[in-house]
Amino acid sequence: MVLTSALRDYVTRMLQDISGMKVLILDSQTVSIVSVVFSQSELLQKEVFLVELVDSTSKESMLHLKAVYFLRPTSENIQHLRRQIANPRFGEYHLFFSNIMKDTQIHVLADSDEQEVVQQVQEFYGDFCAIDPYHFTLNFPLNHIYMLPAVVDPSSLQNFCDRVVDGITAVFLALKRRPVIRYQRTSDISKRIAQEASKIMYERETGLFDFRRTEISPLLLIVDRRDDPVTPLLNQWTYQAMVHELIGIQDNKVDLRNIGKAPKDQQEVVLSSEQDAFFKSNMYENFGDLGMNIKRMVDDFQQIAKSNQNIQTIEDMAKFVDNYPEYRKKHGNVSKHVTMVTELSKIAEERKLMLVSQTEQDLACNGGQVAAFEAVMNLLSNDSVSDVDRLRLVMLYALRYEKESPVQLMQLCNKLASRSAKYKSGQVQFLIKQAGVDKRTGDLYGNRDLLNIARNMARGIKGVENVYTQHQPLLFQTMESITKGRLRDVEYPFIGNHFQQGRPQDVVIFVVGGTTYEEARAVALHNASNSGTRFILGGSVVLNSKRFLKDLEEAQRIAKSNISAV
Repeated sequence: MVLTSALRDYVTRMLQDISGMKVLILDSQTVSIVSVVFSQSELLQKEVFLVELVDSTSKESMLHLKAVYFLRPTSENIQHLRRQIANPRFGEYHLFFSNIMKDTQIHVLADSDEQEVVQQVQEFYGDFCAIDPYHFTLNFPLNHIYMLPAVVDPSSLQNFCDRVVDGITAVFLALKRRPVIRYQRTSDISKRIAQEASKIMYERETGLFDFRRTEISPLLLIVDRRDDPVTPLLNQWTYQAMVHELIGIQDNKVDLRNIGKAPKDQQEVVLSSEQDAFFKSNMYENFGDLGMNIKRMVDDFQQIAKSNQNIQTIEDMAKFVDNYPEYRKKHGNVSKHVTMVTELSKIAEERKLMLVSQTEQDLACNGGQVAAFEAVMNLLSNDSVSDVDRLRLVMLYALRYEKESPVQLMQLCNKLASRSAKYKSGQVQFLIKQAGVDKRTGDLYGNRDLLNIARNMARGIKGVENVYTQHQPLLFQTMESITKGRLRDVEYPFIGNHFQQGRPQDVVIFVVGGTTYEEARAVALHNASNSGTRFILGGSVVLNSKRFLKDLEEAQRIAKSNISAV
């Protein structure tokens, strides 16, 4: 089962069993969870005439409406609910929670329901945002917390871990599976999350997780973003990843208000593989092929438009009126993708991204320190290259050659500081401290493990199909290791005495610190290849380089102020 259909199923069940006019009441998290799987028009079809947030201050009485609440079971939401049930505005109250409730919370609600307006209280485990069939996120706002030692801010770190554990347990409850759990040995936070998730699944809620046993248990693997800091720093050249990198995607929506040419009705557009056939078939295409496919779509549309101009009889007119909604929808879709690709082209040209990206890919995929140093130095001197691109280039160089050429790395940092007014000293060093070679488990550059060295040599001999998309995220190797049964216990230990017998058929990989659309693409392409193992990817947020750098900066600021306070 894919995650999007599990969530759609939950929302459908909530709404269709309650007849009549309804108001849907959500919180700041469940509004995202619902909006990525259900459009407004679909909600209308289910007789939802109003959507409100649980913390809205509206006092208007609407006793003709039935209230359907879908909330995370947080103490804050329970307090809102308690007050609202005590003074009911609606005729009936149907309460659905996205995760496991505490007994005390149920008692609080029961005590508040003096007028007996609550018809039902249920748990529907949709505590994650399924942005694609095999990709989910938790949209955690304070994502930088995972980079800080536990002593710096214990309560924020605990909140982070709790939210991740909630999300992971909900995914497995929605999939009706109980996994064996493994984690990345070098990451304290991955271990902590793995232990807490195991406690819920195997001790506290063992009855809930008592599903029909499959011959081979699914696998939950928890890894740390800092094991592959390269992927979120790279420019992207496939459609979905590129839109997120250069414009930004939030809950499958793209905000085009800051783009000069965006039409009035396209200030915010939806990019969803579930709702848009063109996007579904092109989301993983590289930019060159995408341009060709858009041209084909425009040509096809112009043919339809031409035939619509040729209206001569009443029958033609009736046909046109019948087909008009479809025609209009097509028109909106064509103009949306044309606007998007035009904007991507413009940004790539302005920031000279083809030039920058070639060096980035070399730093990520190929050896040759002397040539790399020269290329980065030249780009730092190039006035067309933006400050953020300069910073990313130096970071990519630092991650690759921190041990080989510390003197030249120093030269690059000095040059960066002199060229970029925004550069905050120590940013590159902080990244190395967080995610340098001494901290990493995986073979990030394919130069530690004999098998990987041989693979890279073979790739070098064969040549690369596209220089801009030659990088493969570390996750690709991890998936390969899992499907071949080669994921080493020493590097990825099991929790408790639950071990894997044989190759798992279902695997959820959760990245603490966030996923990228490049990794989601690797997962989707792997799943399409029918290897016998199906992967689902999840993370605390979906990163682009801007968000990754912001998290680094925030963590560095807190770490600094913590040192000066001591």
